[in-house]
Amino acid sequence: MPKTKQKRLTHSSNGGRSNRPKPELDSVYVLKLVMYLIVGTLWVRIGNSSNTNQIPIPAGLIIGFIFAMHEHFRIDRRIEYAVLLVAMFVGFWTQVGLVITY
Repeated sequence: MPKTKQKRLTHSSNGGRSNRPKPELDSVYVLKLVMYLIVGTLWVRIGNSSNTNQIPIPAGLIIGFIFAMHEHFRIDRRIEYAVLLVAMFVGFWTQVGLVITY
């Protein structure tokens, strides 16, 4: 049987681009975590003018979850969610956010 020549591919089928995603820089990773910390601490508190009743709403947690679900360059989502939850509790106890009185 004669040997058949196999074509040697010099470029991949997608135009020379590799399928592996580029690794993120450490500074981008830290910036994202700081952003999740800041956003996660924000609360909206709705209460009456005498501050006897307040309804706290974790607005930063909701916004942070939306960012985490639709992020283009994804870091580990479990880490993002954990940072958001810790920031939410810190923001609740330190009274960070917007207070709306009626």
